[in-house]
Amino acid sequence: MTTLELDRVPRIVQGAGALETLGTLLSGSVKPGSSVLLVVDPGLRRSGITDSAASAVRRAGLGVTLLEDVKSDPTMAQADAAATLARREGAAAVVAVGGGSALDVGKTVAAIAGASASAEHYGLCAHPFPAERLACVCIPTTSGTGSETTRTAVLTNAAGTKIWLWGAEMKADVVLLDPVLTTGLPAALTAATGIDALVHAIEASTNRNAHAANDVYCHQAIRLVARHLRRAVEAPLDLAARGAMQWAATYAGIGIDNCGTAVAHNIGHALASLRPIHHGRAVGLALCATLEWTSHADDGRNAAAAAAMGAVADPRALPPAFDRLLREVGIKVSLAGEGHDDITPQQLAAQMARPENEAMRLSNRRPIREEDLLELATRTLTQH
Repeated sequence: MTTLELDRVPRIVQGAGALETLGTLLSGSVKPGSSVLLVVDPGLRRSGITDSAASAVRRAGLGVTLLEDVKSDPTMAQADAAATLARREGAAAVVAVGGGSALDVGKTVAAIAGASASAEHYGLCAHPFPAERLACVCIPTTSGTGSETTRTAVLTNAAGTKIWLWGAEMKADVVLLDPVLTTGLPAALTAATGIDALVHAIEASTNRNAHAANDVYCHQAIRLVARHLRRAVEAPLDLAARGAMQWAATYAGIGIDNCGTAVAHNIGHALASLRPIHHGRAVGLALCATLEWTSHADDGRNAAAAAAMGAVADPRALPPAFDRLLREVGIKVSLAGEGHDDITPQQLAAQMARPENEAMRLSNRRPIREEDLLELATRTLTQH
């Protein structure tokens, strides 16, 4: 009999205005008067979210050290600087507020601040994390990465290579979902992050690691994106749609935490290592280009994903259903005319074959041979 496993899901608090409970949540895990490192996306100050989060922490009698210079696609160096700050200030907890970049930095700091080694020391599971970690609260302001519920962070090293950090120590203790925090996200980013969540859920439920217990999260995430992403893009103040998309991203995060991703993320990470491109769009166009190819290995899982999207339960229905939603929310699948035209299929295939992308390749349900890499790279770069 096959043994299935679902890993720990952090405590989740959800609701409009839930940010106000942040201080109370922290009080249950740190001593009175403790210092908290608040890692916040720099763009959130204008919306008042930064001040609201800091005020909620201070009302609980806790000190705040603010870190706002988190950049998109964070680096190992950024995480190291943040960990140094946490050590210097004696932080007992980290609160990460923002998109996947802020969450990944915050989770990394919570995991590594207990020792002096750099973030790169722990990359690709090269060494175990310190025994002592800081308490960690993740508050996403986008609905896509699912980083709030995963034990993973992706950071770029000095050579420009995206490196995975993975382990139970990376997982948040508490996830706070407040849909109000996502209403200021522009339509294009709402679409791209929503597609990221959808790709997570589809890949985690159709790859070779997929299993029925995890499908509960993945299929619900697919349903929520299919039903609510268009509305979230068109009516950004609709809290019902925004809340549904937050749950979708969180469920999809649980999905990939348990079963991982597949070829679309292999390609997406490879593509981003060659040119700057939003992660959600990168994996979206990669899945669009490869879904028909991978669905030939279907054993009912692609059919189930198609049904969750509202299509007929047929593996042939999944590629057009995904393609249609991608285009309806405004994601451009062609890279032509964006300064990426000089990327060759050979270059992309070479990046897809790199060690840091191997796990995603090996997880694909249809085996990807060396000679398949060039075909998949060509499909990605030539679609329109």
